[in-house]
Amino acid sequence: MNKKIGLKEKDCVLWLLWGAVVAVLAATMLFPLLRIFAELKAESFGTVFNSRKFLAVMGNSARSAFWGSLISVVLGYAFAYAVVVAGIPGARFFSMVPVLHLITPPFVGGLSFILLAGRQGFITKTILGLDVSLYGFWGLLVAQVLCFFPIAFFICAQNLGNMNGHFAESALSLGAGRLRIFFTVTLPLSLPGISASFLFILVSILSDFGNPLIVAGRYKVLAVEIYTQLTGWVDSSVSVVLGIVLLVPSVILFWVQAWLVKKYAVKTATVGGRFSSSDSVKSSLVARTLLFAVCTFLSLIVLAQFASIIAGSFQKLWGINTAFTLEHIKSVGHYAQTLFNTISYALIGAALSTVLAFLAAFFVHRSSFPLKKTIDVLIQVPASIPGTFHGLAISLLTASLNFHNAKVLVITAISVGFIPFSYRIISSSMMQVRTTLDDAALSLGSTRTGICGTIIAPLCSEGILSSFIYTLSRGIGTVSAVIFLVSFDTPLASLKILNLAEQGDWGQAASLALVLTVLTFVILLAEKLLKRRFYEHNS
Repeated sequence: MNKKIGLKEKDCVLWLLWGAVVAVLAATMLFPLLRIFAELKAESFGTVFNSRKFLAVMGNSARSAFWGSLISVVLGYAFAYAVVVAGIPGARFFSMVPVLHLITPPFVGGLSFILLAGRQGFITKTILGLDVSLYGFWGLLVAQVLCFFPIAFFICAQNLGNMNGHFAESALSLGAGRLRIFFTVTLPLSLPGISASFLFILVSILSDFGNPLIVAGRYKVLAVEIYTQLTGWVDSSVSVVLGIVLLVPSVILFWVQAWLVKKYAVKTATVGGRFSSSDSVKSSLVARTLLFAVCTFLSLIVLAQFASIIAGSFQKLWGINTAFTLEHIKSVGHYAQTLFNTISYALIGAALSTVLAFLAAFFVHRSSFPLKKTIDVLIQVPASIPGTFHGLAISLLTASLNFHNAKVLVITAISVGFIPFSYRIISSSMMQVRTTLDDAALSLGSTRTGICGTIIAPLCSEGILSSFIYTLSRGIGTVSAVIFLVSFDTPLASLKILNLAEQGDWGQAASLALVLTVLTFVILLAEKLLKRRFYEHNS
């Protein structure tokens, strides 16, 4: 008889681990949010909502988020349709381009945009000879679209890939044209992916910090204004109100997106019959030509962003003196402590996040311990709140407790900031492990702690590795939450790049960004090699 591991059989080690998980989640998720609401003052709401400045900031955030999300989804869907359905030439190459962009540190897009399209940009100044500034709404819009359209591509590509191709073939056999098939079959079946990607990107743009700080100029948005009010004006109550204004739509949009994904998961599921771009259903030559042009254009821009970071690292003075130099690369040595902090904090944070996510997944999915639903909700809280708000909440809580150890705070922010994704990855792996293995081990005299460590953990090793690598790669480039928590003794490379960019030192900013980008690629390559060895060992 199958039963979950839980209360009926005492296990002191698991009870201690369960208590530790609950305590950590309460300390890092629940208490910071409660503390930030305690900072609220009624007059601060009046200050915010009666101020034209703050109302304009809210409008700016809504405007950039809506248009950025809309354009990102349109381009992402077109890219996905071209690769998955239309059968354009070079589909495999094009499918790799968004991957390259998605795995780079988030601020690289904004930095490369300035190098390409700023006042001294390669495109605007060198090629077109224009003396223009794209700082502001339009620059921010372009930077965020290029940053987030890969997310729309992946969500829509998965949706299109899981679509039953027999629907389109049946419509074609009944005399429907390709354009009609698209609008009456493919597009309606794509709506779950389109809506999910739109809402997800909407939340991501609302909480985006790096791009607005580099590109937006005087076009202020909420994520940056929260930081400005706390550090520039030392007005924590106004900062908290702005944070709540940002929090409310983010939480609503996140849960609506999660509800839509869950609702349509069953309705759009297929048993076999995945979409195949057979010759009979392929798009027309005109459509494929247009889609190929769109994919080529976007791919060239993405690759140009990488090229600009590399070129900026070896160019004397960007846009003015193009002489080759190693000066900027050599200057990276001056930031050895900064890089050491970045890597070490990310490593520790990734390890702690992975362990916590694994234990939480075990207690929720493989045990009968109490507070399972509470753990499940709390551990996914960071996914629904902006990083700036979470960083502000942790900062206010620790300040009230007179705790100022920046190293611990930064590691904590990295650990909990990306834990929802680690939790989902490990939960997915754990739910594929049959519970009958637990029963068999128990019948042979194994303890529950032994089952967790010797059966479930090894069988979930791929998910655990993916969780660790994901948190490590994102932790290296994190900005929004940690910017509230760092001190002069704990510099981070991501924040140093932002400072250098604000000072106009593009060469050093590009060289430091290049190091972080290469480091991220090395980490992901190591993951791929480890997984390959794992498969070879188990085959």
